[in-house]
Amino acid sequence: MSTQTSATAKTNAVLTYEGKTLNLPIVVGTENEPAADIGKLRSATGLITLDPGYGNTGACQSAITFIDGEKGILRYRGYPIEELAEKSSFLEVAWLLMNGELPTRQELEGFRTNITRHTLLHEDFRRFFDALPKDAHPMPVLAATVGALATFYQGPETEKHLQDTVIRLLAKMPTIAACSYKHSIGQPFVYPQNRLDYCSNFLNMMFATPCEEYEVDPVVAHALDQLLILHADHEQNCSTSTVRLVGSSQANLFAAISAGIGALWGPLHGGANQQVIEMLEQIEREDGNADRFVARAKDKNDTTRLMGFGHRVYKNYDPRAKVLRETCDRLVNKLDVSSKLLDIARRLEEVALSDEYFISRKLYPNVDFYSGVIYKALGIPTNMFTVMFAMGRLPGWIAHFMEMRRDPDNRIGRPRQVYTGATLRPYLPIDKRG
Repeated sequence: MSTQTSATAKTNAVLTYEGKTLNLPIVVGTENEPAADIGKLRSATGLITLDPGYGNTGACQSAITFIDGEKGILRYRGYPIEELAEKSSFLEVAWLLMNGELPTRQELEGFRTNITRHTLLHEDFRRFFDALPKDAHPMPVLAATVGALATFYQGPETEKHLQDTVIRLLAKMPTIAACSYKHSIGQPFVYPQNRLDYCSNFLNMMFATPCEEYEVDPVVAHALDQLLILHADHEQNCSTSTVRLVGSSQANLFAAISAGIGALWGPLHGGANQQVIEMLEQIEREDGNADRFVARAKDKNDTTRLMGFGHRVYKNYDPRAKVLRETCDRLVNKLDVSSKLLDIARRLEEVALSDEYFISRKLYPNVDFYSGVIYKALGIPTNMFTVMFAMGRLPGWIAHFMEMRRDPDNRIGRPRQVYTGATLRPYLPIDKRG
């Protein structure tokens, strides 16, 4: 475990309100990010802060992931995402996120072996899946199944039990994801194969059938591994904050991860790459003209939206998108994939990187744009895109849960509000209410 350095207070900001003065310590992180500590604000002044969406609120100190949106930087535990995507594997990155350091060869082999031995689901889960509608979206199936794991693995959450839960979640998530897909198309489940690596095993469970074996292409497996690495963590986003908030109540890890999956399901979060493909399909249905679609998106009087461009955090090129752009080209060339959707996607990318409208607004293609295109090339169904995102994000969620639980200063999450409802009024009997 690496040594985590807490942010330090270097100076103060001064807040004056109704004759009261309060010194707010300025806390500076290891990358020189300053934050005003308002821990005593309410007790000293009666004030709270109002910050819809928490865009200016630091809810915790964390040593896991660093993002500089202005410069387009993303690092896991200090390592640039570009290096990890090129040189590492998903399970190696998972270890890094959860333990703070890259694993030794012996640690990584033990980790892989442990995960491989826990990929099977209890046979009773067959009845669980059978109870769900055949046309159920895979995301609520995933959330429900992860939550249900807590009923199979009960017990006090000791450190040993928590470590076992981590292994079970990482091992069983691909199995659950593949089963949710097989259930939705009415095919029998495919058991995991211990001879296959993490991503190859998932692809086999997704696409093999009792009638036909699925030969995993190493290029496809590597592309999927990269996608999972690039989605593994992204600081205090909606789903990660949900995991931490649920976990702060001492709920178990299964419950917290299930809640995170629910948060990720939304189209403004994990569902964005699905919206990219739906946009490309819309363009194809209309006339296939990407330039005309872009012109409508630029028209302020038109409701057309261009999906997969720009990012709330990055005001520069999303570093994950740079990696995936190369992966997309390599994969398409290797598989010799040709489709109208890919042609439209490439034309949209061309326009965005050359049109002053997009350049001036820093609307570059983001990770959702390329991941959607790659998933489509891999043959992943559109309704499984967000499930793939959840598979990738799992080690990040676990890392944040564990970091929070091990923080001696951790408190249950309890945001405040500014009340805007009715003031005190008398209760009227029903016959006097008009």
